[in-house]
Amino acid sequence: MKVDFKKQIATYTAPKGRFEVVSVPATRFLMLDGHGDPNTSQAWADALTTIYPMAYALKFLSKNELGRDYTVMPLEALWWSEDMDSFTAARDKSRWDWTAMIMVPDWFSGEHIEAMRRAVEKKGGAPALNALRVDTLDEGLVVQTLHIGAYDDEGPVLEAMHNDFIPSQSLRMTGKHHEIYLSDARRTAPEKLRTILRQPVLRTGENESMGDTEDVRIALE
Repeated sequence: MKVDFKKQIATYTAPKGRFEVVSVPATRFLMLDGHGDPNTSQAWADALTTIYPMAYALKFLSKNELGRDYTVMPLEALWWSEDMDSFTAARDKSRWDWTAMIMVPDWFSGEHIEAMRRAVEKKGGAPALNALRVDTLDEGLVVQTLHIGAYDDEGPVLEAMHNDFIPSQSLRMTGKHHEIYLSDARRTAPEKLRTILRQPVLRTGENESMGDTEDVRIALE
């Protein structure tokens, strides 16, 4: 039976129009790092033309040789900048740093990864293959919401998350802004794009005693 990790891992869903505080399990990813506007950066284009072939190579290895089929997970990315206003008010994408990611199952060994790296390299067309790595991301407690709409319309939602909701819950930001792209931007109208917006946080003050999986929700204006 084919495994769909989006259905097995609860935090691959998020409420529309609300923020929630949830605990995310440590997860293994293919990762590629870069800098700059994803709309114009050659590094971003190279990352996507590398990470997808690697993700599908591993999927077919798993299905054909390991007898474990699964659905390739959606593209994700970590985003950060020295000036966090570049994510909210300014939206200056030229100042963004990023890590492009696709989740992979824990059952792959290092030998599996390197074998598929060689196979993808042999086919060609994966310019960032040497920079691709496999690593585990352990975010722990996060605030997240489902944004429906264009990527350029995320600014007000992130501003409300960072400046209103997180402080109101006695939380503070840690780690990097995280986006999960549930829609294929090549086939989806901008106003219908579905993106989980996630920010790792730490508890402060009175919330220190609250359980890590508590779900705190507040309606977005």
